[in-house]
Amino acid sequence: MRKFVMAALGGTVAGIVATTQVAGPLLAEESARSSNVYEQLDLFGDIFERIRSQYVEPVDDTKLIEAAINGMLTSLDPHSSYLSPDDAAAMRVQTRGEFGGLGIEVTQQDGYVKVVSPMDGTPAAQAGIEAGDFITHVNGESVLGLTLDQAVEMMRGPVGSEIVITVVREGEEEPFDVTITRDTIKLTAVRARTEGSSVVLRVTTFNDQTTPNLESGLAEQIKAAGGIDKINGIVLDLRNNPGGLLNQAIKVSDSFLDSGEIVSTRGRNPADGERFNATPGDLAEGKPIVVLINGGSASASEIVAGALQDHHRAIVVGTKSFGKGSVQTVMPLRGDGAMRLTTARYYTPSGRSIQALGVSPDIVVEQPRRAAEPATEDPTRPRARSEADLRGRLTNDSLTEDEIRQIEADRAKAEAAARLRDEDYQLAYAIDILKGLSVISTENTGQ
Repeated sequence: MRKFVMAALGGTVAGIVATTQVAGPLLAEESARSSNVYEQLDLFGDIFERIRSQYVEPVDDTKLIEAAINGMLTSLDPHSSYLSPDDAAAMRVQTRGEFGGLGIEVTQQDGYVKVVSPMDGTPAAQAGIEAGDFITHVNGESVLGLTLDQAVEMMRGPVGSEIVITVVREGEEEPFDVTITRDTIKLTAVRARTEGSSVVLRVTTFNDQTTPNLESGLAEQIKAAGGIDKINGIVLDLRNNPGGLLNQAIKVSDSFLDSGEIVSTRGRNPADGERFNATPGDLAEGKPIVVLINGGSASASEIVAGALQDHHRAIVVGTKSFGKGSVQTVMPLRGDGAMRLTTARYYTPSGRSIQALGVSPDIVVEQPRRAAEPATEDPTRPRARSEADLRGRLTNDSLTEDEIRQIEADRAKAEAAARLRDEDYQLAYAIDILKGLSVISTENTGQ
């Protein structure tokens, strides 16, 4: 018995020694790390005081500290940044759908400002700015070496004032200047229209207006068509949509899904991950959907495209999307400022991360650049374009007048589709897909 007690006691003592041997280095490492952090903070304080007392010109203490904070955040990734009280207020206004500026979503690459996408109907879009353009100078001053927020600040100004930006574009040999007049940007989140028998929902941004606009716009088009049975499908146009609110991307996806996962987010701590699932109810009632994307489709747009693609609810057409697969959380700070910090990556229902890869379309369709106008024909020169133009032609005796009128109406629709192909090839391609699916569906149901 004495031997057993001694053995147990020896085991306890050994356990204490082993614990001490493991915990000791860990505590020492943590202590050294904390000491190093305090040394670095002391170094920051020394530099701050040197700048205040010895810089060639007086400095604003507040701006100096804000610059230091912003530098710390922007060193993490292109999307993390500090928002001054004015910037934070402007961002809150922007999510409501109205703000002042040029109307472009930008990021930073290789030190320059890169256009993610111009927004529909804004001064930038009207001036011809394209997704993928690089902005190198603003009013003749280089943006190289500036933070993204500093470059954006250079582009801001009073409504009605002019700004000249220098653009480098792939396929253009030389940089060129573009003059833009600043304006108040009023975004219509969703524009709805009908092309032939297809409803086109053009989603320009994801803000508080997006889902209500989409629901009301789709309902109006279905009503005008005479009911859901009168349309052959929906084109969800997400081209040049830079994204926006995560909850709106989830709601738009849910609008066309009855069940299943829409998106998941995973942060540094696995316990903080979230999954968002669809609820019953499909606004399109099972009608086929084509999603249009391009290099200007980013963030929330990619969530929607990825969710509908993974659930085989839509055919994705166009070109590879931008590839912004991270989630930014805006955290209020003292003094009415805010911090925009990347806190998670998001994943499509199949577990794909879109970060830096983008969404690959099911069918790759490039948007051809507009060709030069062909030479117009001499209108005074007579020309027979078909048998129907010939004098003395025989009449068609196999069809009734109603059937002939129907053929002529169908021909008019086909000609309208051909004109759309010249104006917007990708959209016309999407509508052709819906037409084909509609024909197959009709034949299979025997109608």
